[in-house]
Parts: sequence; structure tokens; C-alpha cells
Amino acid sequence: MTYRMDEIDRRIVHALMEDARNTSAPMIAEGLNVSAGTVRNRIDRLEEAGIIQGYTATIDFEQAGGRLTSLYMCTVPAAERERLALAARSIPGVINVRVLMAGRRDLQVVAVGNDTRDLREIARSLSELDIRIEDEELVQTEIRSPYAAFGPDDVSGAAEATDLVTLGDGTDVFEVAVAEGAPIAGTSLEAAREDGTLADQVVLISIERDGRIVQPEETTVIEADDVVTLIPRTVAADEALDAFQEPDSTE
Repeated sequence: MTYRMDEIDRRIVHALMEDARNTSAPMIAEGLNVSAGTVRNRIDRLEEAGIIQGYTATIDFEQAGGRLTSLYMCTVPAAERERLALAARSIPGVINVRVLMAGRRDLQVVAVGNDTRDLREIARSLSELDIRIEDEELVQTEIRSPYAAFGPDDVSGAAEATDLVTLGDGTDVFEVAVAEGAPIAGTSLEAAREDGTLADQVVLISIERDGRIVQPEETTVIEADDVVTLIPRTVAADEALDAFQEPDSTE
């Protein structure tokens, strides 16, 4: 079963893909209106689920002593792809192996050598594994970018992260980060219902706060940076979410 990522998870992954070395949990949290503890907890969960599999440096091997990087486009038997990929990875100089789903050139191997002699030796080692090299090219430039679909819709500023799940019976479940200036921030659920900030029909399921889950009670005070899971019931979704979001200054 795959791990279901919500908007907060996606934004965390986008930030780490962009620059994991210089990105801290507090920096990510500031852009999401959640706490740093929540971000750290989400990163732990993403690592445990195998979504975040490591943090690697991107190296310019040409700058590192004028080394050459080569891409070998290979074909292997479908039943042997995984085994041969692992075998190819063990060859000295190989830094990346990519397995494709089907067809010819279903194995791509990236390797680094001091010179063309090293690259020929790597090609020979691949051939000895019964990996057929279809083509070979020197890599000039590699440009990486974070996955845009995981980034913010409005890149000019932070926005409250909201996620929606529709259950099998048609019930909508929302997840919303509480903005610092939200009407409900600093208010108990009981008080928020009494003054009309939160409709009685809005059911709070859970609160994620500093990486831990709080079960909401009427005396629970909602804090800025909380991540609240709720069901609007008979209330319009926009009306229910307004209590947790920064008021629109244009209104």
C-alpha cells in the first residue's frame, strides 16, 4: 500500500529536493504555517515510508579534477533487470543505475572515470555481466529541479496548507494549518463555538502539534501552526476553513 502524501508532505519534499543542505525544519515550517516539530515528524514518517531515501550531494566531476561522466544505455533480459542493476552498481566508477520498465535500453548506467581508458574499462566490466551496451555518450551537463507539482501554487509567498480526502461514503475530510492571524488561534473550541467563529457542525478529528497528535476537546485551545483535521458536516467547506486561515485583507 502506498503512503498517502498530503499538502504538507509534498511541500516538505519540494523544499528538500530544492536544497536539502541549506534547508532546515524551521525554514520549511515558516513557509507552511506549521511548527518545526511537525515538519521533523513528517520528515521522519516520509523516511520510514521509503519516500525520502537519502540526501546526496550533486557533484560536478569535471570541476573535480577534470573527470569524465558517461551514460551507458543498455539492454538486459526483463527477468534479470534488478539483479543486473545491482551488479552494475558494484562496478568501480558507477554512480547511478536506472531500471526502465520495458523495451530496449531498459538499463541506464552513469559512470565516472579519470579518462577514456577508465570509461572503456567500465564498459568492459558491464559487458562481462552480460549487459549489452546499445549506446554510450559523454554527459556534458546535468540540470536538476524539484518536482513542481509538489511546490506551492503561489511561489511568491507562503500559504496555509490545506488537504482534502473524500471518504467512501462521500464525506469530505480536510486538513488545514492554522495561520498565526487566524480567528480561532489562541481560542478554545468551546469559546470559538460560542462566539460563532466555529460552527457547531464542524467536527475536529485531530490536531497535529509539534510532531505529536492531540485529541481535541471543547477546552482545547487551538494554537497557530497547529495542523487540524476536520469534517465540516453540513457547513460549507469555505466557511469551516475560514476560522483557521488568515483573514483576507481585501475583504
